Amino acid sequence: MTNPEIAIVMLCLFIVLVLLGFPIAFTLLAMGVAFGYYAYYQGGIETFSDIFNNNIFYLLNQNTYSVMENDTLVAIPLFLFMGYVVERANIVSKLFFSLQMAARNLPGSMAIAALITCAVFSTASGIVGAVVTLMGLLAFPAMATAGYNKEFAAGVICAGGTLGILIPPSIMLIVYAAIAELSPLRLYAAAVFPGLILAGLYIVYVIVRVYINPALAPKPREEDVPPKAKIYMDLLISFVPLTVLIALVLGSILGGLATPAEAAAMGALGGLVLAAIYRALTWQKVKESVFLTAKATAMVCWLFVGSWTFASIFSYLGGHDIIKDWVLGMDLEPWQFLVMAQMIIFFLGWPLEWSEILIIFVPIFLPMLETFGVNPYFFAMLVALNLQTSFLTPPMAMSAYYLKGVLRDQIELMEIFRGIMPYLGIVIFSMVLMYQFPGIALWFPDYLFGVYIP
Repeated sequence: MTNPEIAIVMLCLFIVLVLLGFPIAFTLLAMGVAFGYYAYYQGGIETFSDIFNNNIFYLLNQNTYSVMENDTLVAIPLFLFMGYVVERANIVSKLFFSLQMAARNLPGSMAIAALITCAVFSTASGIVGAVVTLMGLLAFPAMATAGYNKEFAAGVICAGGTLGILIPPSIMLIVYAAIAELSPLRLYAAAVFPGLILAGLYIVYVIVRVYINPALAPKPREEDVPPKAKIYMDLLISFVPLTVLIALVLGSILGGLATPAEAAAMGALGGLVLAAIYRALTWQKVKESVFLTAKATAMVCWLFVGSWTFASIFSYLGGHDIIKDWVLGMDLEPWQFLVMAQMIIFFLGWPLEWSEILIIFVPIFLPMLETFGVNPYFFAMLVALNLQTSFLTPPMAMSAYYLKGVLRDQIELMEIFRGIMPYLGIVIFSMVLMYQFPGIALWFPDYLFGVYIP
C-alpha cells in the first residue's frame, strides 16, 4: 500500500476503535505513535536503545510541550472552575424557579424557564455535561411533578444543555481557535447572535407546540403561585448577580480589555465572590470544583496531545492531501463545498463526539477555505452550530446519556431520543438561516474589530 492508503486505514481504524468504546484521547495517542513509528522508521535496529531512536517520540514530546505553553488554552481551566463554582453555589436552582414563576402565563412556562436557565448557565460554564446533569436533577423532577410529558421535558433539557458549546465562553470555541489559528475574540463575537437565535428558536418552538397541545405542559396551579412582589424579588436576586458576572467576563473580552485567559481568571474570582454572596462558599465545594476542573482540563490537554500527534502523522502519510485532492477534483461551487463539508460533519456526529470531529476532521477542510473563498469565521459558526447535532443524534447523543445517567429508571433512553428529535431539526434550520444571512455571524465581529481581511 502507498502511504496515503495507510493514512486512510489509520482514520478508519480510529473510528472503529472509538465505536468499540476505547478512550478517545489515548486511542489517538496510541495510534499516532504506532503509525508514526512506521512512518518515521529508518531500519537498522540492532540494540534495545535503537527501538526508541525514532522521530515519533520527539514529535510526541514537542506536541506535549506545545499544549502546555499554549496561551489560548489557559482559559479552559479558569472557565471550567468558574462554571463548577457557580454550579455548586445553588445559583442555578434559584434562577430556574424564579424564571418559572415569572413566565407562568406563557405556554410551557417551566420548559421556557429551563431553556433560559440553560442558556444563562451555559454562558457561565460552557460545560454541556454540567448543564444537562444539573438541569436533569433540578428541572426534570419539577416538570414531571407538574404533569409535563416526559419526552417533551427531556428534549428541552438536552437541547438547552447543548447551548454550552456555542454560547460564549464556549470551551469548544477556544479549542477551535487553537486548531484553526483564529482569534478567539472574533469567534466569541461571531457566536453571540447565532447562540441567541438558536435559544430563541427553541423557546418559540416550545410555546407553539404547547399552544397546539396544552396537555404536554399543564399550567401551574394558582395556589402554587407566590405573590408577584416575591416572584420579581427572587428573580432580581438570582438573575442580576450572575448576569453582571457574565457581562463583565464577555464584555471585557469583546471590548478588547482582556484576553480570554485574563477574563476567565476574573470570572473564576467572580464565581467565588458570587458563591460567598449566596453563602455557599465552603471548603468542600471549592475542593470539589478544583478536582473537577483538574480532571476535565487533563482530559482536554491529553486530547490535544493525542489529536495533534494523530493529525501530524495522518498529514505526513498524505491523508490530508488525498482528501483535499479528491474534494478539489470534484470542481465544486463554494455553496456545494459548504453543504458537503457540513453534511460530512453532521453524519460524523452520529458515531462521534464534537471533540474528535473538531480536532481530527475539521482541519481537513480548513486549508480549502481560501480556495473556495469562504470566510473562516463564517465556516467556524456553521461548524459550531453543526456540532450541536453531535450531542443530539443517536446513537452517541451524549446529552441524552448525561440525562439518562442522572434520571436512571425515571425515563427510557428511547424516550429521550424521541424528545430531542425536533430540536435537531431546529439546529439544521438555524444553519440554513445563517447561510442565507451571513451577517448573523459576521456583523458583530466586523463591527467590533473591523472587517476581516484574510
